[in-house]
Amino acid sequence: MATRILMSKLSPTMEEGRVLTWVKKEGDPVESGDVVVEVETDKATMEVESMGSGVLRKILVAENATVPTGTILGVVAAEDEDISELLAGSEKAAAGVTAATRVEAAAEEASPHAEALTPSTEAPAGDGGRAKASPLARRMAVEKGIALDSVRGSGPSGRIIKRDIEAALQPGAPTTPAAAAATAQIEVDSGVPFQRVELSQIRKAIARNLVQSLGPVPHFFLTIEVDMARALELRAELNKSLEGTGAKVGVNEILMKTAAQALLQHPNVNVAFAGDHIRRFTRVDIGLAVAVPDGLITPVLRDAASKGLLQITEETRQLIDRGREKKLAPEEYQGATFTISNLGMYGIDEFTAVINPPAATIMAVAATQEKPVVVDGAIEIRPRMRVTLSCDHRAVDGAMGAEFLATFKGMLENPLRLVL
Repeated sequence: MATRILMSKLSPTMEEGRVLTWVKKEGDPVESGDVVVEVETDKATMEVESMGSGVLRKILVAENATVPTGTILGVVAAEDEDISELLAGSEKAAAGVTAATRVEAAAEEASPHAEALTPSTEAPAGDGGRAKASPLARRMAVEKGIALDSVRGSGPSGRIIKRDIEAALQPGAPTTPAAAAATAQIEVDSGVPFQRVELSQIRKAIARNLVQSLGPVPHFFLTIEVDMARALELRAELNKSLEGTGAKVGVNEILMKTAAQALLQHPNVNVAFAGDHIRRFTRVDIGLAVAVPDGLITPVLRDAASKGLLQITEETRQLIDRGREKKLAPEEYQGATFTISNLGMYGIDEFTAVINPPAATIMAVAATQEKPVVVDGAIEIRPRMRVTLSCDHRAVDGAMGAEFLATFKGMLENPLRLVL
């Protein structure tokens, strides 16, 4: 029986996806459970498996094409099975591909045939800054800070593979986004030159989701300043005791643990507005906003209040690594009950973060700075950090947010309370 390979809706916010790489080619045998194609969603790079066995009879959407969810990407069937009826119902795939994408799709489809006659001497054509590359090559590029569009691929159809990344690391090779941008086509509008950068699926999701937040969601903001001296001392002592183990506790992990413990005491802040009711969550799942090359993703640490700092540190590191590689499963980036966005490493004094619906809160953390403050009537230099809580006024009132911040501040300034 024929099996359709679909651009499935892999997250609640996903409306379209981009085909990255066909792991199987037309005519290749396919077993149930085999990975057939890699797609880029609004959050991550996902592997799509076949639900049936047979042969990949037809690829309907070319690599680098963006199509709506529900589109038929390809068909797996027995070699002699009639799939004409299935193909006749695939107009949605063609409709979801823009004219520009169709031109590129034709070029991509023709390139393997051309390669059979003439070795490729051209760099791989990317779409919106996205070059064709193997998952390993993409991971290496992220780790080394290499712009894929600046690398010449030597794999099939110009695909970038491991050895190409290794070659790009050699002295003199262009390895930065600026190097790639230098070769991009320049356009002019009203006499002003610019380079067109297509939106990634992640950037599209950010634009789509947050425009539904700041306007419709009635934000208010509460800011406090925390003395970080004892928290930093605790971190230093912990890391000293961990020397030689490879583990290292960061400020983010302390913030996540502190916020989780404070939310246990203030469950009316660990909520979401749901139209005709408020969801008061019975577990604290902390999201940590992480910058990735083409946007932002928020890995979620589940049940943070029940975990110690070492466990939080290890799990958070793994989540961030997979997030930057676009390898997070949907359940690893969806459903945070509370979110932390920390821009302290960039020296930001203070900022407000936009709530990501349906959550009702997000905490913005700024840099810790040495400041003169009055302590017991005398001026001292102390490490101070400003924290701003954004609240959805439909679910959280000012007093609720203020009480939560008071508890959060008290715990950071007396971190031994975290273990009580």
